Amino acid sequence: MVEPEREWFEKNYYEILGVPETASAKEITKAYRKLARQLHPDANPDDPRAEERFKEVSAAYEVLGNEEKRKAYDEVRRLGPMAGGFGRPGGGPGGFNVRFEDVGDLGDLLGGIFGRGRGGRSRRGAGAARPQRGADLEADLHLDFEDAVKGVTTTLHLTSDAPCGTCGGSGAKPGTTPRACATCGGSGVLDDNQGLFSFSRPCPSCGGSGTVIDEPCPTCRGSGIERRPREVKVRIPAGVKDGQRIRLKGRGAPGRNGGPPGDLYVRVHVGEHPIFSRRGDDLVVTVPVTFAEAALGARIRVPTLEGEPVTIRIPPGTRPGRTFRVRGRGIGGGDLLVVVDVVVPDKLNDAQRAAIEAFAEATTDSPRAHLGV
Repeated sequence: MVEPEREWFEKNYYEILGVPETASAKEITKAYRKLARQLHPDANPDDPRAEERFKEVSAAYEVLGNEEKRKAYDEVRRLGPMAGGFGRPGGGPGGFNVRFEDVGDLGDLLGGIFGRGRGGRSRRGAGAARPQRGADLEADLHLDFEDAVKGVTTTLHLTSDAPCGTCGGSGAKPGTTPRACATCGGSGVLDDNQGLFSFSRPCPSCGGSGTVIDEPCPTCRGSGIERRPREVKVRIPAGVKDGQRIRLKGRGAPGRNGGPPGDLYVRVHVGEHPIFSRRGDDLVVTVPVTFAEAALGARIRVPTLEGEPVTIRIPPGTRPGRTFRVRGRGIGGGDLLVVVDVVVPDKLNDAQRAAIEAFAEATTDSPRAHLGV
């Protein structure tokens, strides 16, 4: 049985995904995938608005993409006007005058409508201290240029919340175990049946957890969580870019009350290379050539990131800044772009000076003739 959430009254998931309420499951999936690609944090680094929208879209699809949840959500929306009337005098059927803030979690109120019925008892944990997902964490990782291009598996050293190493996350002193709460029978809630509706509230004895710790763990003092250094292994894919964020699912802060852990986002910082730079998936290298090589043409050797040089042909009359492309020697199928830089010597020996003077005397055309000077 699907238990409705408070957010179902507050948010229009159809509007968030940009689909009509009559949309088919295929149309909903198509709309979600399109938005997820546009809003994913990896595609929008340092854009908190896009990240927030991504979370909204994911939450909407979690409900509308599930046939059972979507059916329950539609029923909640259908009952919205009736339930909204509870906050006004005489509102709702039979003149009930109940405010949402007076009854705690909206799921407890709607539980009487969806499945509990009159005098029924809530299922274990309904209205209790709900499992909470752990917080997402961020960490910075500095990589050498070549490690970023080729990919690497490395270890991150973090100091963060983690399951207590002494009690294993139970919160109880080693050698003891938490016991079921005698007040609520381990359900974490106390029911108050009021005819048509069955209201639930967290058990005051156990705080809604359903368990009681008689002897708390001395390390975490019963929380089951401690802040300590930990190591996280991370595999960096080949071709990662500077500033890119990599998500490690489930490696963030631990959850509460049995909830899942959060995610760890690793922001990559790539160092510079002494020879190569990057342009998308292409590698760029600037290669100096002499005036004679540029004027007469030559075959020159060019370095590659793999270490094995390649030979390319420079045609006669090559100008400074001209770029030559070596296919497949870049990143992940990209190319190596060779930029020619013609070097002008700042010192000449006698033979060089004589050769250049002879060249100057043999030159009759002015490169500035088109300027009219």
